[in-house]
Amino acid sequence: MEKSKSEKIMDIATKRGFIYPSSEIYGSKAGFWTYGSLGTRIRHKWENEWKQYFLSLNNNFYEIDDCVLMPRKVFESSGHLKNFNDPMTECEKCHTRFRADQLIEDELKKDSAGLKEEELTNLIKEHKLKCASCKGQLMPVKYFNMMFEVKVGVTGDDVMSLRPESAQSPYLAFKREFEATRRKLPLGLAVLGRVYRNEISPRQGFFRLREFLQAELQIFFDPEKINEHENWEEIKNYQVSIYSDKKLKKISCKEINEKLKVPKFYAYHMAKIQKFYLEILKIPESLFRFRELGPEERAFYNKIHFDMELNLETLGGFKEVGGLHYRTDHDLGGHQKGSGEKLEVAIDEEGKLKKFIPHVLELSFGIDRNLWALLDTNYQEEKERTLFTFPANLTPMDAAVFPLINKDGIPERAQEIFSELIKEGFTVFYDSSGSVGRRYRRQDEVGTTVCLTIDYDSLKNKDLTLRDLKTMKQIRVKRAELKDILSKIKKGAPVSQFGEYL
Repeated sequence: MEKSKSEKIMDIATKRGFIYPSSEIYGSKAGFWTYGSLGTRIRHKWENEWKQYFLSLNNNFYEIDDCVLMPRKVFESSGHLKNFNDPMTECEKCHTRFRADQLIEDELKKDSAGLKEEELTNLIKEHKLKCASCKGQLMPVKYFNMMFEVKVGVTGDDVMSLRPESAQSPYLAFKREFEATRRKLPLGLAVLGRVYRNEISPRQGFFRLREFLQAELQIFFDPEKINEHENWEEIKNYQVSIYSDKKLKKISCKEINEKLKVPKFYAYHMAKIQKFYLEILKIPESLFRFRELGPEERAFYNKIHFDMELNLETLGGFKEVGGLHYRTDHDLGGHQKGSGEKLEVAIDEEGKLKKFIPHVLELSFGIDRNLWALLDTNYQEEKERTLFTFPANLTPMDAAVFPLINKDGIPERAQEIFSELIKEGFTVFYDSSGSVGRRYRRQDEVGTTVCLTIDYDSLKNKDLTLRDLKTMKQIRVKRAELKDILSKIKKGAPVSQFGEYL
């Protein structure tokens, strides 16, 4: 039986060092994964692109870092201890636990988001759904809080929680950062890091995890200015893809504001997010969309909520990879009440002192999900090879260096070039094992943009062969020009721009 696309990608990912199950020699637990050497490289490149793009949207946007363990009081004030729940059902016979809404979606192809415990239980009974493991009867649905608790200190009496989202860190840091950055709004605080959710039944391989990575930007702003943005004219006619009423529509930001009544501050960031996917990550336009979540679907703290979704063949359709959330003053208001610290700001506007609690617009991205999306959308099978066609700015390896043979001074010259490129900041792999053809195939399989082969002519002419991943064609380039050429290729220039194909 032929393997699915997902299985083929996972075979390469685990074999070549993109990702693999954590602690697997002891029997790995579902929802925990290790980033291997290639996975770490591509992740860092994605994170750097994300930071460079989103932190440049405003000169008052910054990155912070924080602990993943926080006092329970934080999550009492945020509402997570009360509301951060998923519906669970359990098999009476083997006691396997399932997330009820996912079970219903898988078995009935029916969206059950937002249904109450009793409604989910009735659906399971009505359609006679059984345990997927042993076909036993399923118990009534109950809600399960997904927070991880950790005992801290010698006595173990002090209980803290692992953060289930990175968002709380900017809220707790807001007061200090507002003062440190000269009391200006909007103020953006970004966090990229690990978060923890005790998922009932992690599934879909690398897509739903218990320990995962988020990239989030919390933008604090004056709520009276939500229907304005200083750069509105730049994007007002930009067309955004929105899925609504079971149809995909392309609609301008101006129409989003006027017809859908979405504030300009929100619509501006929709445009910028879509541009990030299409222009930076090079996701085909047909695979991207926004989907609005209604009151019964969206998180308890969101007033407006659009998910970013990508059509992923490995997961059977459009799947959420991030979200844009208007969280109002829920967070700062909750922490002001819970901590006793005043988190309102006082801003001088035209000689008048204005006091208010800032509202928050959250840009939230699942890093792991976005990386799986890159694997899915860039995987290709050809007659002679399997390859990933990552954008040049995101490939784990910018280049691979090969000596044609391992004698006559060729390896030494190849090592010189390899070392020079490493010092210049390129990610480069050196391979002298096996035939050049086999070495090409190995690099194709991990998406290395170009392969550089040093041969006898290289010793005489101070040049080398540069092979293009996508076309498999080659050109000769001078060693002195190599760094400049690779820099331009990383920025998207085609290989054909630098010489005639051999």
